Amino acid sequence: MSKPSLARGTRDFGPEQMAKRTFIFDTIRRSFQRYGFLPLETPAFENLSVLMGKYGEEGDQLLFKILNSGDFSGKLTEADWQAGSKPLTTKISEKGLRYDLTVPFARYVVMNRGTLAMPFKRYQIQPVWRADRPQKGRYREFYQCDADVVGTDSLLCEAEIVMLLHDILPSLGIQDFTVKINNRKILTGIADMIGAHGMEGPLCVAIDKLDKIGKEKVVEELLERGFASDSISKLEPIFSLSGENDPFTELKSWLAESEVALKGIQELEEVWAMVKILGLENAKIEFDVTLARGLSYYTGAIFEVKAHHVQIGSISGGGRYDNLTGTFGVPGISGVGISLGVDRIYDVMEELNLFPESQKTSTKVMISNFDEEAFTYGLSILPKFRKAGINSEIYPDSVKLKKQLDYADRKSIPFVVLIGSDEIQSGLLTLKNMKTGEQQKLKTEDIITLLNREDQ
Repeated sequence: MSKPSLARGTRDFGPEQMAKRTFIFDTIRRSFQRYGFLPLETPAFENLSVLMGKYGEEGDQLLFKILNSGDFSGKLTEADWQAGSKPLTTKISEKGLRYDLTVPFARYVVMNRGTLAMPFKRYQIQPVWRADRPQKGRYREFYQCDADVVGTDSLLCEAEIVMLLHDILPSLGIQDFTVKINNRKILTGIADMIGAHGMEGPLCVAIDKLDKIGKEKVVEELLERGFASDSISKLEPIFSLSGENDPFTELKSWLAESEVALKGIQELEEVWAMVKILGLENAKIEFDVTLARGLSYYTGAIFEVKAHHVQIGSISGGGRYDNLTGTFGVPGISGVGISLGVDRIYDVMEELNLFPESQKTSTKVMISNFDEEAFTYGLSILPKFRKAGINSEIYPDSVKLKKQLDYADRKSIPFVVLIGSDEIQSGLLTLKNMKTGEQQKLKTEDIITLLNREDQ
């Protein structure tokens, strides 16, 4: 028999990793709830008609499509087989795994808009799937943690996202990060200014890669995508904009003739002002005119969070979409959202050694098992520990103590209760601290008090 293997781009999470992942999820969930977001879950797969055409051409190719069950090829003709993979796919596959949490959320809003209190704030923590080429820091199955607000144009939402990120990341121990912000309207204005009206899509995809591939390669890509060389030369300010203290002055003079770009700049200035009023000291926000995040549905602010001094760059991204629900026949519901990449955050925290020592998910105390009498006595006190909220277990087999203590060691159980005939007669149990080796005789109630104090 061949040995089992994992599908490429996926991974298992053992108990130790799950304790760390749970810490991330719990921290993020608490912050989402603190900001008034409500939980939502949607199915792992959606109808392809819901997913296709929402992520641009590249996104459509990266959708995992599910083969129709039963005789999926029964009704196909020779002509169908010859027509090529795209038309054929639609005939043999009606569903696909979700690619992100935003499009299913838009579908949910459209289907339930009569019953939702608008603006509707929701958070969603679920896995998504992308048929991508796996590489370091990229997986084919990964969790996203999204928070979105729909049903309002207010720029308070953008300012709150900045606040939320400054709430979540330091709670995880990530202190050194930058929230980069741009606005799609500025990119639209730039496309108009260089005489490439309506081409902001391909322009965004190319300049979004600037920090990865450099200026020359971006220029090459723009030429390949059909931009005239004199248009590209007008882009020069993009590569040299500094303005760290006042990021918008230079930009305003460069884009003075573009009404749409000036509107985008004004929106960002309002967000900056609101963050100040909200009292965020030393806000780690930075305007980045090259930030584009290739997705075709952003219409306003675009966010990306970079963690510093680590190999993995982006750990979060998002933006404002004015008409995502329009693709489902309900135009005009504006929304803004942020997505946190848990797998990337995990890798960053591992690299920087940020996980707290004690994980509440593991066993706190184990009761030993010497013989039948001790086992019965142990069983009678085990529920008391659990009722007191202490993670506890009893060793199931009556074996040598060394084997039992080895088990406790391997599971990093910090305390073991030893029960022998002396302990049963006196009612004073021996509590062994596995780290220090120290032992003390205590009543069950006192052990419970001591263990609970440990958690304070």
